[in-house]
Amino acid sequence: GCQPGATNSNEIVIGHYASMTGSEATFGQSTDNGIKLAVDEVNEAGGIGGKQIRLITYDDKGDAREAGTAVTRLTSKDGVVAVLGEVASGLSLAGAPVCQGAGVPMVTPSSTNPKVTGIGDMIFRVCFIDPFQGSVCAKFAREHEGLKAGKAAILTDQASPYSVGLQEEFEKAFEKLGGKVVSKQTYQGGDQDFSAQLTAIRSSEPDVVFVPGYYTDVGNVALQARKLGLTTTMLGGDGWDSSKLGQIAGSSIEGCFYSNHYSHEDPNPRVQEFIKKYNERHNQTPDGLAALGYDAARILFEAMKRAESLDGKVLAAELSKTKDFDGVTGNISIDGDRNAVKPAVILEMKDGKP
Repeated sequence: GCQPGATNSNEIVIGHYASMTGSEATFGQSTDNGIKLAVDEVNEAGGIGGKQIRLITYDDKGDAREAGTAVTRLTSKDGVVAVLGEVASGLSLAGAPVCQGAGVPMVTPSSTNPKVTGIGDMIFRVCFIDPFQGSVCAKFAREHEGLKAGKAAILTDQASPYSVGLQEEFEKAFEKLGGKVVSKQTYQGGDQDFSAQLTAIRSSEPDVVFVPGYYTDVGNVALQARKLGLTTTMLGGDGWDSSKLGQIAGSSIEGCFYSNHYSHEDPNPRVQEFIKKYNERHNQTPDGLAALGYDAARILFEAMKRAESLDGKVLAAELSKTKDFDGVTGNISIDGDRNAVKPAVILEMKDGKP
């Protein structure tokens, strides 16, 4: 019969919504590059059931309203069989209800806030969630040789569901491990001046400063912290993962750490093969967002190959069955809450690079 979303009989249309422009533009660009690599690979190998995959990507400019509009267009006008996106949890929280309502499966490569998949049975992710990421960071802060932190200060972007959620999970885990949070400060994403918050943090004399924000803000925070004589090691989550972080912060971020989804130094042949292919195309080392975009697309394609039809419910059921998928970002299984069970890594900034 006629597949939903097939504008012509020999192609299958999928969608991607992403911040291709705006303050987190590298998130969308990297993810899209990773997805396109997976699309080209599957198409070169003959497609799915003899049909070629066509990808439609919309720029949501990092704005929640635009994200909702983009997903509405993909599901109602473009007739996609599945949607990939977003990176930022706040934007996935805008797009997911649209997919859920339309009965179209959505796979977010990298939204780590638990609420995202809670929206419904059509919403999946291939990244770990913040309770895990928060506890990984807390354990590292407490136990790493160079840190052994007893006291932590936290600087959170209060406008970002990602940042707020990660801060809560870190604090819980750090205190459970016997640490003490001595200062909690907030900012709004895009703020230029952090001096009041950093001065308060400095006077609390922490052993580590946890900054669960996105790279543009984190870079500015690091620069201003060092200017104010706050030399404490900073620690963050996967929102730091951008080549722009080192460019913005320079030596101010040297020796700081963040949790992430993969390391480009992983000797695993699958990882190195992905890096080689990506590098040939884009002349740069793929970040974690590119790797997750690639894994999200590949997990979707594997589910499509197994599915009896590309009907939303049928495809969602196949996505749910993903077990021990050998991804670039680790071995991935989807659990009963449509979250991924998988490992995390910690990276250190050296000479502007992770």
